[in-house]
Amino acid sequence: MNRMILANLVHRPMRSLISIVAIAVEVTLILLVVGLSLGMLNDSKTRQQGIGADLMVQPPGSSFLQGITGAPAPIKVADMLRQLPHVKVVAPVITQITTSGAVEVVYGIDLNSFQQLGGPFKFLSGGPFQNANDAIVDDVYASGKNIKVGSTIEVLNNPFLVSGIVEHGKGARKFLPLGTLQNLIGAQGKASIFYIKLDDPANTALVSQEIRGIPGMQSYVVRSMQEYLSMMTPGNLPGLSQFITVVIAVAVIIGFIVIFQAMYTAVMERTREIGILKSMGASKLYIMNVVLRETLLLSVAGTLLGIALSFIARSGIATRFPTLPIQIDPRWISYAVAIAIVGAILGALYPAFKAAQKDPIEALAYE
Repeated sequence: MNRMILANLVHRPMRSLISIVAIAVEVTLILLVVGLSLGMLNDSKTRQQGIGADLMVQPPGSSFLQGITGAPAPIKVADMLRQLPHVKVVAPVITQITTSGAVEVVYGIDLNSFQQLGGPFKFLSGGPFQNANDAIVDDVYASGKNIKVGSTIEVLNNPFLVSGIVEHGKGARKFLPLGTLQNLIGAQGKASIFYIKLDDPANTALVSQEIRGIPGMQSYVVRSMQEYLSMMTPGNLPGLSQFITVVIAVAVIIGFIVIFQAMYTAVMERTREIGILKSMGASKLYIMNVVLRETLLLSVAGTLLGIALSFIARSGIATRFPTLPIQIDPRWISYAVAIAIVGAILGALYPAFKAAQKDPIEALAYE
């Protein structure tokens, strides 16, 4: 049977190749879209963790998605927070989302207090801000855009001179002086987030309670960094889970239709062959087994090709767009394989059933 199945596939090489490529596209689409979503999420999570804060305080009603809520909190809140016991450092930060070239969040920072949270920036070239129109970028952004110290970049439609390039992993990829970003977005004397470093992380719950007890700050959003990082999952990001579900559904439909069409056509073309098999004593189950095994072989070849294409595409994207991390999770590889194979088998069920139901006398007379 296996030799016959292989001969059937080789006899129609173009149709077999199209079926394999269609399943490969299905697998690649799933792995790349999910990998990009998880990669960007985990990259953001890692960079937040690298800031080194123990607590973060945001204005009332703030989204945990940075850059969405602007800078509505008075910066004098930092002075009140610094007076609390166990608080070592308070760093006010403005976060502003930009869409020029790519969607990203720019940080406006007070360099001294920000560096006290988790240690100073590791400058790979250049140094700190020298003027109000200076910017600091990380090495990932710099390598992707071929930027060097002294280069000019555009942020919020304004030119900035790159004063330093730092090792990635501390929040944003672009940093501006706090006062400069305040002026750019019309938020003088305001901040988006207050990052807090404690004398001991064990005092996180105590300090959180004290912050909520400050008059006027009862409705402020106070989160430990551990709590914040735990929220950064696909289920907590609005629309991300639904987006992944839609992409998977589209991929499954593509695979289903292609396999259905290929196997249905194959059954029609092999009507006489099926009649000969049945006249020789082949059962309905045998005929269905032939069609389904052929489909399984196509789907296995397609999934292997799809996995290989996913890793090749990831390397290409990483070279062309280094700020777009793609994380191909082994768990999602198994999911993609299962989805592709199950979808292909479902697409072949009706053609297999139709082949099994053919009358041997009519099939032998078929031209």
